[in-house]
Amino acid sequence: MLMLILLIILLLIILYLWSSCLIFYHEKPEKLVPDESKCFHEDCRSIIIKQNSRKAVMMIHGFPTTPAMYKYTAEKFKEEGYDVYVPLIPSFGTDWKDFEKTSFSSWYLFLDDYYSELEKEYDRVYLIGTSMGGAMTLKLAENHHPAAISVIAAPVVYNSFFRDHIVTSWSGYIGRIVALFCKAIKPGIVTSKPQSNDGNENWKGYSGTFPRQGVSLMYALKSIRKDLGKITSPMLSMHDKGDRTVPFGNQGILRNEVKAESEYIVTEMGDEYHHTHHALLMYESVQEELTRRIIIFFADHR
Repeated sequence: MLMLILLIILLLIILYLWSSCLIFYHEKPEKLVPDESKCFHEDCRSIIIKQNSRKAVMMIHGFPTTPAMYKYTAEKFKEEGYDVYVPLIPSFGTDWKDFEKTSFSSWYLFLDDYYSELEKEYDRVYLIGTSMGGAMTLKLAENHHPAAISVIAAPVVYNSFFRDHIVTSWSGYIGRIVALFCKAIKPGIVTSKPQSNDGNENWKGYSGTFPRQGVSLMYALKSIRKDLGKITSPMLSMHDKGDRTVPFGNQGILRNEVKAESEYIVTEMGDEYHHTHHALLMYESVQEELTRRIIIFFADHR
């Protein structure tokens, strides 16, 4: 009986380590084909503004949102003379049943191809990314050389309790186990958040939890963090101290591990704002000032 109990305990430990450390995890990227005719709202579609400029800015949305988060910032960069590209990552903003079949590696493959085409067309390409889009921006900068980048609330770890004292969600430690049995938990489509304010009421994307996609993101962050030292493009990083989606400690890791020329902006939004203090360029209270800071930073790195 004792041996059986010990065997069960050992198996549980192995299962936990398999899930939390992502041992033997592997995924094969698939080429995703955009189909914006399936978008559940017109604001989910890509924002593309061309005005025969020699400089372009590419903005990358987060997980699981859409280009709508950049409506204000895209217009301001247009006014500054940039060609603007805010692509909708395929499977986002359309049908969550399609989304649950995809992964980080496939999303990144789409964005890498997209960026590579812009790089051929323009003298200078700049990148902006929020949340997972910020992680994507870091990965693109590790593999390419954009003129400059700006990341907003970019995660580089998900759960790193012992090394960094950062835990995004304790449930992440068993996410791989959950993904074996469940594709999605209470999935849905969100066209607005009327209980929110400060511009966040216009948020559009998917609701619910997607365990497989969450595990995919956690795994990708490992290599992104490992390669932060490869970034040579100037970087502007923004993060709110009270961010309830991506822990603020992630910006500290960027400070310590990115060797390129970098600037850091810290915001402290008050409790009067009914949102997670995360998608900063959506928020009316700070979007004008933060967008201006990005414009100035990019202008200083022409």
